[in-house]
Amino acid sequence: MRWRDQRRSDNVEDQRSIAPATMAVGGGLGTLVLVLVALLFGADPRQFMQQQAARPADVQARSGPRAGPVDPAQEEAKEFVSVILASTEDVWTALFKKAGKTYQKPKLTLFNGQVSTQGCGHASAAVGPFYCPADRKVYLDLSFFDELRTKFRAPGEFAEAYVVAHEVGHHVQNLLGISDKVDAARRRMSEKEANALSVRMELQADFFAGVWANHAQKMQNILERGDIESGLNAATAIGDDRIQKMSRGYVVPDAFTHGTSAQRVRWFRKGIQTGDMNQGDTFNADPL
Repeated sequence: MRWRDQRRSDNVEDQRSIAPATMAVGGGLGTLVLVLVALLFGADPRQFMQQQAARPADVQARSGPRAGPVDPAQEEAKEFVSVILASTEDVWTALFKKAGKTYQKPKLTLFNGQVSTQGCGHASAAVGPFYCPADRKVYLDLSFFDELRTKFRAPGEFAEAYVVAHEVGHHVQNLLGISDKVDAARRRMSEKEANALSVRMELQADFFAGVWANHAQKMQNILERGDIESGLNAATAIGDDRIQKMSRGYVVPDAFTHGTSAQRVRWFRKGIQTGDMNQGDTFNADPL
């Protein structure tokens, strides 16, 4: 990606050297994998916390990774994230203005190991990157990019940009009032129905990530050969079916909360191809 000469955002908060209070995370490595599976790429962290509160026998106190000195090797990643966030600001400001709306820029908080949020409680790096609607903030531990390259075999800068753009997609949903409607609907549904609605929510965030990529290329010419393939590979890598197969050895469709690999690729690609935020109505699409 061509990003080094691009604008940096002023909305990155670096909390990597801040060590929050110890949080409770249960079950060792198996639970950490399940947390990552459940919350990868945008699920509301409050959902997992509520589930853990209902299962006290499974919860063990552990300190988890502790914040400390900032790894100098992450400084380039911080610069990269700042550029991608700035690009999303430019794109969504323009698209909202075209629609007669005002885009309110989110903050992006970098943390190391654990973080305390205002509206979504405590979270560890095991949850992956996430967006907290109450805070209007994206939270990211930069070590997740290492996980993306190694555990999920989705290397490349555009794959990492997709991570940021997807979370910003949730912010767009929040500003448009979609998040509140989905949360209200989920409370009236069975778990199976709520999961299905969450899938549609996540796929729309994938679509919005693609819309960003379309306009970022037009406005800033950031893409190089192979970048689109890198992003689509990341979308494939974090499909519910693929992650469940990797973590459980089998697939449970009723437990899907983010969409299959094919669905995520489809909606991300549609956003890239159309660049039209009005074509991302995943809630009424049939089939997904």
